[in-house]
Amino acid sequence: MAQSHCVNSPTTLTGKLSLRAYTPSASSHSLRTFVSSKFNRRMFCSMVISASSSRSTVSGGPPKSLLLDNSERKNELMDAINSSLSGCLSETHLDSAVPGLNSKTRGKVRDIYDGGDYLVLVTTDRQSAFDRVLASIPFKGQVLNETSLWWFNQTQHIIPNAVVSSPDRNVTIAKKCSVFPVEFVVRGYVTGSTDTSLWTVYQKGVRNYCGNALPDGMVKNQKLAANILTPTTKAADHDVPITPEEIIRSGLMSESDYVEASKAALSLFEYGQRIAREHGLILVDTKYEFGKGSDGAVLLIDEVHTPDSSRYWIADSYEDRFQNGLEPENIDKEFLRLWFKDNCNPYEDEVLPEAPTELVSELSWRYIHLYETITKSKFELPSTKEPIHDRISSNVARVLSSLL
Repeated sequence: MAQSHCVNSPTTLTGKLSLRAYTPSASSHSLRTFVSSKFNRRMFCSMVISASSSRSTVSGGPPKSLLLDNSERKNELMDAINSSLSGCLSETHLDSAVPGLNSKTRGKVRDIYDGGDYLVLVTTDRQSAFDRVLASIPFKGQVLNETSLWWFNQTQHIIPNAVVSSPDRNVTIAKKCSVFPVEFVVRGYVTGSTDTSLWTVYQKGVRNYCGNALPDGMVKNQKLAANILTPTTKAADHDVPITPEEIIRSGLMSESDYVEASKAALSLFEYGQRIAREHGLILVDTKYEFGKGSDGAVLLIDEVHTPDSSRYWIADSYEDRFQNGLEPENIDKEFLRLWFKDNCNPYEDEVLPEAPTELVSELSWRYIHLYETITKSKFELPSTKEPIHDRISSNVARVLSSLL
């Protein structure tokens, strides 16, 4: 029997606006130690999980489309990636190094510092999934920060954003605003592996998800008839699906703010899909966050269309692989998610296995490759002459002093 999830409740949309300060909560698991000796790593020496295969299959390399089109560039980057495995930016302490910075909030990926009227967001190399930190990926923080900045610049015609400055490759300074406690998840396909993914709940018989009616007979990775919005809110350390009516009735957002933000989310996703397709990619799903500035304007915040917040597939091979029941070639973190699901219970295990080095390096390459594919610009490797934390502290101090 079909089930419902986040079924629309009341028809009267009333409620007062409830806002909170920008203080993303860290996962309670984020400081766990990674121990690998007790876990079976399935002989991962020199092997990489490929999205070309099923969940439990191991492949000797990345999807051919990535390998053949970019082998020279990949070889060029891999030495730098491998030599940086032990030097990832996993933690920052700018509050003790930069005058004018007050409290620090440690999110799953970003370290966020209070700078008076501004927030200093440092994107680290921490890799999160399943609402916890899994590993650290070389250059990931720089990729995410620069990818977001590119999209922020490209989408100002849809909605204004909170960006003020980017003093460093890993840093964005943003206007301080009240953040709506809702993540706007937009989906174009039935897919995913987490507990809140559309495919996971669909398999369980859910046919009404966050107010969206889903037809029977859909299969994994199938394109939806139209893009849908499946908002979530936070409860402790996990995302909770919620309907628009529940958001408004509970006072998480006013009706007018929700309408504006949801319209912007769908427009951003449609625009992102078009740009991705022009670059040979499919933007499958993503999440957006919004806040309200001191002037009352709804602003786009956090990150936009990054490989952390979004799922990307290779466009050329999607249809053929879908028709043959194969997983799409992906260029995001899904293969790392699947490795953890195959080797532990990432939601319940107190201690996680250590991610294989080969997968960490592969993910770093894919993040860089996605950045270069989308922006059509070459990723600039940071200089190793100056310690990364010293570089960030110096750059932030210089720009922040001119703002305060």
